[in-house]
Amino acid sequence: MTEAGTTVSLMDKGTAAGSMLASRVRGYMDGKTLAEVFAWLRPDDLIWSYWVNNYLEGKSPPPFDILYWNADTTRMPAALHRDFIEIAMANALTKPGEVSMLGSPVDLSKIDVDTYVVAGIDDHISPWPSAYRATQLLRGNIKFVLSNSGHIAAMVNPPTNPKATYRVGDGHPPDHRDWLAKAETRQGSWWPDYTAWLESRSGGTKQAPKTLGTAKYPPLDPAPGTYILER
Repeated sequence: MTEAGTTVSLMDKGTAAGSMLASRVRGYMDGKTLAEVFAWLRPDDLIWSYWVNNYLEGKSPPPFDILYWNADTTRMPAALHRDFIEIAMANALTKPGEVSMLGSPVDLSKIDVDTYVVAGIDDHISPWPSAYRATQLLRGNIKFVLSNSGHIAAMVNPPTNPKATYRVGDGHPPDHRDWLAKAETRQGSWWPDYTAWLESRSGGTKQAPKTLGTAKYPPLDPAPGTYILER
């Protein structure tokens, strides 16, 4: 959180307190406001380009499929909003026992299971050097993978994408630049690599159930659920 780009320049204790107060009064952080927060993380592409092209020049916005996801806003409960801000302002997850979840103190260094960490080289929300630092916090066998593209496209990167590449490397030196200098670039999506990583750590295959749910846990509503009907 110490290298979070534009957000660091805009955020201080007073601003954080005002933001938490606004959501506490309403009981939630409005989805539109949340979308604006994400837009200000990448203002050149998500704010000023629209200001110039649409407002000043009167051009219609070009279609961009990924931004349809961004328009599907979700309200955030005030308490969750408060927790996120307090954790971020203190960079608390990097400090053992600084924050607790449901009464249990969090110490990332005690996580000793195998971990597959993915970052996007052009990610403006989670800059990849910050994501790489997870390799210094977690224990166990860690594989760090650096995908091309940005925050969403780096993840939604199916094997059929001809432009996809990803980088892998041996070891996890403290400085991310040392890792990048020795990393190998591979053509294609990281998805098949992740599938192979999961398969080697999974048990045998099981026959898929013929029906959804059980007597104890019957299926509710068809996907994607009733939340999309709320206005």
